[in-house]
Amino acid sequence: MSDIAATLAHQFDDAEQQYEASTLGMWVFLVTEIMFFAGMFTVYVVYRSLYPEAFGHASLHLDVLLGTINTAVLITSSLTMAMGVHAAQTGHRRALVLFLLATMALGAVFLLIKIFEYAHKFHQGLVPGPYFSYTGADAGQQQLFFSIYFAMTGMHALHMIVGEGLLTWLLLASMLGRFSRRYHTPVEVVGLYWHFVDIVWIFLFPLLYLFSRHHG
Repeated sequence: MSDIAATLAHQFDDAEQQYEASTLGMWVFLVTEIMFFAGMFTVYVVYRSLYPEAFGHASLHLDVLLGTINTAVLITSSLTMAMGVHAAQTGHRRALVLFLLATMALGAVFLLIKIFEYAHKFHQGLVPGPYFSYTGADAGQQQLFFSIYFAMTGMHALHMIVGEGLLTWLLLASMLGRFSRRYHTPVEVVGLYWHFVDIVWIFLFPLLYLFSRHHG
């Protein structure tokens, strides 16, 4: 039995139909994710326009250097993911495994830096809720900023964790020889998801870390 026949689900007539359905399904899912994040971005823009100075003051508490490092880390991870997809398409199993490992490592670095940032916010008393201890004149508006900050970056981090899980599955399947030049659809589909998560951060970083600071 060929590798194509072994991976062809019963509901599809051929490999091409399965590939198109899988890719279309991921794009539909990503559209729903775009709508979800668009709602969060809209909330941020509305409240930033209402309280520009308070959002600027709150943004000064964010570490631009760490945010910049994380941006570079994710951009690099998109490159390694793209190279992994190319390795799968050309049937280079060893290269695919190495690029998946590199992408996972970069994703882990991003999450570790984000954990460090969150811990620092706890230490500063900037976590919304009972532990929020900032007492400035615009404390209420700054707490709103950090509520949005944790909601947006937290959801992004959750998507990163899901991505790490998907990459782990791809890695194990790659090591078992499940993918080849003729069948690599899961690698391409997960690659689309990973690139989407990276693009979301590219929008989050300037909005939260850079633009608001001009009013601070």
